[in-house]
Amino acid sequence: MSAAGTTDAPVVLVVDDEPDLLELVSLTLGRMNLRTRDAADFATAQQLLKTERFNLCLTDMRLPDGNGLDLVAWIQENRPDLPVAVITAHGNVESAVRALKLGAFDFVSKPLDLGVLRRLVGSAIKLGTSIDAETAARLRGPRLLGRSAVMEQLREMIGRVARSQAPVHIWGESGTGKELVARMIHESGARRGAPFVAVNCGAIPTELMESELFGHRRGAFTGAVADKQGLIQSAEGGTLFLDEVADLPLHMQVKLLRVVQEKTVRPIGEAREQAVDVRILSATHKNLAELVGQGQFREDLYYRINVIEIRVPPLRERAEDIGEIAESILARLARRAGQEAASLTADAVELLRSYPFPGNVRELENVLERALTLSGGRSIGAESIRVRAAARAPGAEAGREEAAPAPAMHVGTEALGSQLENLERDAIVKALEKTRYNKTAAAKLLGMSFRALRYRIKKLGIE
Repeated sequence: MSAAGTTDAPVVLVVDDEPDLLELVSLTLGRMNLRTRDAADFATAQQLLKTERFNLCLTDMRLPDGNGLDLVAWIQENRPDLPVAVITAHGNVESAVRALKLGAFDFVSKPLDLGVLRRLVGSAIKLGTSIDAETAARLRGPRLLGRSAVMEQLREMIGRVARSQAPVHIWGESGTGKELVARMIHESGARRGAPFVAVNCGAIPTELMESELFGHRRGAFTGAVADKQGLIQSAEGGTLFLDEVADLPLHMQVKLLRVVQEKTVRPIGEAREQAVDVRILSATHKNLAELVGQGQFREDLYYRINVIEIRVPPLRERAEDIGEIAESILARLARRAGQEAASLTADAVELLRSYPFPGNVRELENVLERALTLSGGRSIGAESIRVRAAARAPGAEAGREEAAPAPAMHVGTEALGSQLENLERDAIVKALEKTRYNKTAAAKLLGMSFRALRYRIKKLGIE
């Protein structure tokens, strides 16, 4: 064992049968004021883990009496609070992905890049020494609302993946809060003090995408009058969230694959690749597996970013949470307007729970904002709730009176407004379909700016 600093310094268990590598790791971690314990095989590592306390386990994939994956699985079952990272042979990404799926914190490839090793160990030590109470407080906080069983499961999943550096793919319908889930993963993990950079892959014009993501050097192309840092580099040490990742063009998928596999980027006009330390989170409302089958999304990239998958449930699957979510939205609207928060009557809550909300939480917010205007008071009744009767949940009671959906059928300015919104929605959807969901081209077709189109898509709850 090598000692550094005080006896209460964090301890790292290094499992490898190569003396040279053990010495290199020991010296590197010693300079970080960490202590190390060595184990040359699976059996010795297992015995040490049973009798001593460690802050991190760093294991080679090849052991004389077993496999590093077996040790990862054993630790997950017997010491789930201990971060474990694996050392893989150069280019053996398949083994690294398997390790991450089993619960490994991260991986590092041979020959060891000491800078990468130091960042990995630093993140793992930070995670192991300070995450418990903070994570519990964050995951029970007011931002992820709902006490339904599916939301409790979602919180539990966020807590688990926050302890890893594995790529996570978040999928769910539009308006369910996928970016919120990504932010909670970031803020509950070891990278919470570093940047969280969200990129909407569908909002960047194709011709600008490489420059935006990877950056460029001065003179790399016409108009490149200065060096520009890409969004990936701006997330250094933190998390890169790729929203609507299914919209990435195929040529950009190839470049992203290299970022995930090699942890390097090369700005346009730069001769050398640069190391980058980011965790990749992605999201989409589309079925990536189907897109892979159709040849629209690379299979190798799909398996790299989909190491861990999280599904965000739609609002209709957790109708019991609608009352709590609605109260939070009304309180936020009241703060924005500098007024006292309005409340929903029991019949208004019941009406909201009976509606399937195809636009999910985003649509609920639009409905409540309209209801607040119509009610003109502190209490919002069912008569102020405007939802389309045709879109009500199919499981509504057969013998129930039809008074509840009636507000949506009123004739007047509200009905006219709904009709205009429907016409606008149909026009935008047709333009998107005609341009194969290229928002820039659709905006030109509709005679509006890209920013205006993006606002209307969000406002109207269009997927």
